[in-house]
Amino acid sequence: MAIRKTVKGTAVLASGGLVAFYGLTQLTEYRKKQARLSRVEAIEQVNMAFQDELPSRQAQLTALRNTQEFDVLVVGGGATGSGCALDAVTRNLKTALVERDDFSSGTSSRSTKLIHGGVRYLQKAIVKLDYEQCLKSSYILSKTKALELFPMLKRDKLVGAIVYYDGQHNDARMNLAIALTAARYGAAIANYTEVVHLLKWVDPQMGTERVCGARCRDVITGQEFDVRAKCVINATGPFTDALRKMDDQKNPNICQPSAGVHIVIPGYYSPDNMGLLDPATSDGRVIFFLPWEKMTIAGTTDTPTEITPHPIPMEEDINFILTEVRNYLSPDVEVRRGDVLAAWSGIRPLVTNPNSKDTQSICRNHIVHISDSGLVTIAGGKWTTYRSMAEETLDAAVKAHNLSAGPSKTVGLMLEGAKDWTPTMWPNIWPLPTEGGPTRSPKWPMSPARDGLSSANASYLNSPTLRVQYAIKEYACTAIDVIARRTRLGFLNVQAAEEALPRIEELAAAKQFLYYEMGYKARSEQLTDTSEITLTPAEFDKENKGFITTVDVQRVLESINVYIDADTLHEILNEVDLNKNGQVEFNEFLQLMSAVKKGQVSANRLAMLMKTAEQSLDQTEPLEQRDPVDQREPVSVDRSGGGV
Repeated sequence: MAIRKTVKGTAVLASGGLVAFYGLTQLTEYRKKQARLSRVEAIEQVNMAFQDELPSRQAQLTALRNTQEFDVLVVGGGATGSGCALDAVTRNLKTALVERDDFSSGTSSRSTKLIHGGVRYLQKAIVKLDYEQCLKSSYILSKTKALELFPMLKRDKLVGAIVYYDGQHNDARMNLAIALTAARYGAAIANYTEVVHLLKWVDPQMGTERVCGARCRDVITGQEFDVRAKCVINATGPFTDALRKMDDQKNPNICQPSAGVHIVIPGYYSPDNMGLLDPATSDGRVIFFLPWEKMTIAGTTDTPTEITPHPIPMEEDINFILTEVRNYLSPDVEVRRGDVLAAWSGIRPLVTNPNSKDTQSICRNHIVHISDSGLVTIAGGKWTTYRSMAEETLDAAVKAHNLSAGPSKTVGLMLEGAKDWTPTMWPNIWPLPTEGGPTRSPKWPMSPARDGLSSANASYLNSPTLRVQYAIKEYACTAIDVIARRTRLGFLNVQAAEEALPRIEELAAAKQFLYYEMGYKARSEQLTDTSEITLTPAEFDKENKGFITTVDVQRVLESINVYIDADTLHEILNEVDLNKNGQVEFNEFLQLMSAVKKGQVSANRLAMLMKTAEQSLDQTEPLEQRDPVDQREPVSVDRSGGGV
């Protein structure tokens, strides 16, 4: 599954004031939710065994073409659209979903990775007593305790902190799990399938046009076909207005797009289980500083933007985040521009309510609107409420179109990969070291028996080839799908993602994606290239263990007549061993060598030794033919910093 256990968030109080988080009780809402949770019979019925194999994308397209009429056609494959498809199909409605790009290719994969009420909504929760937006109970920390739990904090002006709990997840994997679960229950879903125009018929009784489906185009092949449905749901996020204008050109725009930029920096800038949040930065924005996937996410911005399928993080936004982060961290912790491993921009689909007379009022919740022609639009919202939004949307659709369906069954519904899963099952399925198993296996909801893999092959987490093969099973069609939304490598380290691209198809499209949308252009322009480093982990890790030890480094150094005692070598490796487990893992090696490549760790002893090893191993030309600069002897241990 894609959800992690809750992580702590710290709100730093830079002044003398304290903020109170109120737990609001509303008996009616509580009883209503309890009634939903008590529908045990319905939940047990819907949590039946899945079919063994997911239908292929081609089979899904065939179903879309050949089905005479669906009950519901959902346009949009983000969190909201996938949630609507899952809610519909589990109500026994014949359901279809089309997405013009990949599932979760838009806003849903570019979030802060939190399932939360949102600090921006906290004021509304307190002032208007909005039960749906209240946060869990919190507690206050003294300055001493705050520094103990978050030692990177700046001491100046710190008077204490408030701790509250938010859920954290892998947003793109979560989105995919929702879509795949809908497919398991029988929904016909297809990515890279765009709506060309809406189909309509004239109601003979009312004399008005009614939406009855959509003309769709397979983006990959260019073939067009009609998908007919009793009800069409518009769940296209920032592109809500485009589909509304397909329905009626006179429809006013209701989407107010806002760009939110996030950056990724190395994990050692934050504790493993605690983040930092300030709800009032220098310009009134909210700043996050959160651990995620062994890295640290920092953000975010909130600026008006144009609607585009490929938003690009701007350099001024990246620098703004870095400046704000530096304001809260100790002067001993210097966050540099070169530390930014990745950056992305997501478009928040803030909306104005078309049902409201006050058209200028922006709603940070969501709205459900049904047009005169029957188009159901769900717009706005956030990850935290995707399921309840889908339920509300389907309730409205069922009522408006007189569909034969029961109540929602998604409360307690297990998603793809959750069935029969327990926290202790990973050693039997994924024969991986402790560091790899429990933290990585939930990202890939695979059953070896169901998917035809032996127990040995189930350790595909260490095999890029099998990882890509499984991504294709999950409807990945391009290299971008793999690096951005199946493995998340593009969101964690664009340098590492670029180095992985030769093993993935469509290099040109994926490179363009990393260069512009994921901030690699801005990153590369800030760094100065020095000598090219071509050493690979395989030259040190001859046994394919997945990590480098002192023995591996010693073997390579001895091959070039460089000898270092074991204690000193341990000390050198410890400089780059970020998680202090006695091993230099693949991601640590990539970060180190990328930094060496850009001239950022010239004082690092292991980097200098590796550079020396590379120069010695690559010297195949006769001495008299080499450049005079290359005729130098290898750097001695003492000069490289390896002596005692």
